[in-house]
Amino acid sequence: MTAGLPSVLMNEMNSTLERIQKMDKRAITAVPIHPLLSDRWSPRSFDEHATLSDHDLFAILEAARWAPSANNVQPWRFFVGLRGDEPFNAIQKNLMGFNQSWTPNVSALILIAVTRETPDGKRIRSGSLDAGLAISSMSIQAQALGLHTHPMAGFHHEEILASLDAPTNLEALVVLAIGTQAPAENFEGEAYEREIADRTRMPLAEIVLAGLPA
Repeated sequence: MTAGLPSVLMNEMNSTLERIQKMDKRAITAVPIHPLLSDRWSPRSFDEHATLSDHDLFAILEAARWAPSANNVQPWRFFVGLRGDEPFNAIQKNLMGFNQSWTPNVSALILIAVTRETPDGKRIRSGSLDAGLAISSMSIQAQALGLHTHPMAGFHHEEILASLDAPTNLEALVVLAIGTQAPAENFEGEAYEREIADRTRMPLAEIVLAGLPA
C-alpha cells in the first residue's frame, strides 16, 4: 500500500512512527516530572550505524564525575568501550543471555565498577549507592543529548574484570549501553513485543511505607 509513495513521504511516515513510539514510552506519573526523567527508558533496539562523539562521551563521563559521593570518596571506576574497539569487545563477550544479541549495535558499552576500600584500608559502605548515583547522572545526561541508555546486571562479573585487566580491588556492578534508538521493528517476535510493551512501575503506595500525602 505504501510502496508507491515518494521517498520524502515515506521518510516522514517513518519519522512520525518513531516519534509516536517514543511518546508512548513516556511515564504516566502521579504528578508531572521533568521530561528528561519521564521520557527516559531502556530500549534494546539501537542504530548500528550511529557513533558516540568525543564531546558526548566526555559530557556523559563528566556528569558521572560530578555525581554526589559520600565523603567525596568517589569509589566509581569506568571502563569505556566504543563499538569495535578492544574494551567494547571484552565487555560485550561477557554479557549473558539476550544481552548478547542486541548489544553489538550500541555505540558504547561502559562497565561501572567500584573500589570497596579507601587507600588506607577503610571499608567504603556507600560504594554501590555512589555508583548508582553516577549511573543515574550518566543516563540523564545521555537523555539530554538525544541518546538512550540501558543498564545491565546480566554479565560474568569476574571474567569481565579479567578481560579488561582491571585492578584486583574492584567489584563489577553494571554495564551501561549507550546509543541512538532505532525502530522497534528491527526486532521480531518476543523481542519486538518487549520493545513496545507499556512501561510499568509499582504505585507509590507500595513503595512509600510512611509519610505519603493522602
